[in-house]
Amino acid sequence: MSELAHRPEEPADQTPSAAEAGTFAIGGELSVNRLGYGAMRTTGSGVWGEPADPEGALATLRHLPEVGVNLIDTADSYGPGVSEDLIREALHPYDTVVVATKAGLARPGPDIWIPLGRPEYLKQQAELSRRRLGVSAIDLWQLHRIDPLVPRDEQFGAVRDLLSEGVIRFAGLSEVTVADIEAAQQYFPVATVQNLYNLGHRASEEVLNYCEQAGIGFIPWYPLAAGKLLSSPSLLSLAARLQATPAQVALAWILQRSPVMLPIPGTSKVRHLEENVAAARLRLSADDFAELDALGQALWAEKTRPSAADEEG
Repeated sequence: MSELAHRPEEPADQTPSAAEAGTFAIGGELSVNRLGYGAMRTTGSGVWGEPADPEGALATLRHLPEVGVNLIDTADSYGPGVSEDLIREALHPYDTVVVATKAGLARPGPDIWIPLGRPEYLKQQAELSRRRLGVSAIDLWQLHRIDPLVPRDEQFGAVRDLLSEGVIRFAGLSEVTVADIEAAQQYFPVATVQNLYNLGHRASEEVLNYCEQAGIGFIPWYPLAAGKLLSSPSLLSLAARLQATPAQVALAWILQRSPVMLPIPGTSKVRHLEENVAAARLRLSADDFAELDALGQALWAEKTRPSAADEEG
């Protein structure tokens, strides 16, 4: 039976560490622990403005190095600007922490996200992120969305320029297909891909497999579906048997799904952060992994099954 495994020489109540998930080298050079942190929840409602509990958000950010989390994912649009400002206040000069950010979505209001990929805008936002974060070069900068209204060669060319000018060290993409990745690679090396993916949302399986073959880091956003997939009776039963939380089991499955997987669960509370990080030491047996995979496939099949109206149409 799988269990939350502790090293024999360490006490069972040892603070969890993301290092137990193993490491991945972004771009073949930038080594990070595979269980990261998504900073979107360090903002207010609708990913807009200041968080309801700024001190709690800062405490959570400051606790990240203490639990071995050295990959933080944020974006210029989170706030906008709020998340990057808080990360700098909490952790600058970063030392062992890699801060990845993104641009390509305009934010005119709460819960409103509009693709904006004009090259001059992307370059401006990267410069603003660099200043807000207080770095000479952004470790990892990702195109948040490919804007369908702007020629892709202009967007990819802007990313190439940011790399050549030293504004960013490595570049990635978000919400893309294999064809998108291959097109972008004509302009710059794609170091990471950030797509929606979790146990019950499997639309990006082809992209994940491509990334694994190419050595591209895959950053699954919404890795816990904001808790929505965690109420499955099968998952609850397995979690109870493994003496873990459903979230820990779901994260353990994601980590074991591929060696290029870099999940970034987010929270604004230290307690939840430690619970998430504890998933790094959870090892699933082959049977447990297969059981979860079948559950996820069934959930995804249910989501994508045509309705009666669709079939009649």
